[in-house]
Amino acid sequence: MANLRIWMAASLIAAGAGAAWPQAATTRARPAAAATPKRVTVQPKLSDVQLEAVIRAKFAKSKISTDKFTVRVQGGVATIDGKTDVLQHKGTATRMCKTAGAVAVNNRVQISDAAKLKAAGNLQDGRRRVQVKRGDVRSAVK
Repeated sequence: MANLRIWMAASLIAAGAGAAWPQAATTRARPAAAATPKRVTVQPKLSDVQLEAVIRAKFAKSKISTDKFTVRVQGGVATIDGKTDVLQHKGTATRMCKTAGAVAVNNRVQISDAAKLKAAGNLQDGRRRVQVKRGDVRSAVK
């Protein structure tokens, strides 16, 4: 057993020592062009006017149309302004702009204090379980 430990330790040391030696044959210099990264700019597929129209149409079809958000697009970047009483509408607006083709989104939607209090109350109530209708109620939690 002791011989096995010594043999394993010696093989690990030998493997580590071999890895420390420089290997000049496999080392190559990189070409100068690969060393400098190129700056990539993302161009929107639609013009600003077209993109703004698509985003407004998406907002009009969805449930967030009641919030009446304003949208401006400049250089493929959508800027959303407005107020909402539903916390999730802010994230929904951002996703809708991105799926419409916006390069980036500046979301300036303000969430009302009532929505913030409601969300905080939901967090305090704890995790809610899904009720499966099989006859008996599985838990008393909302």
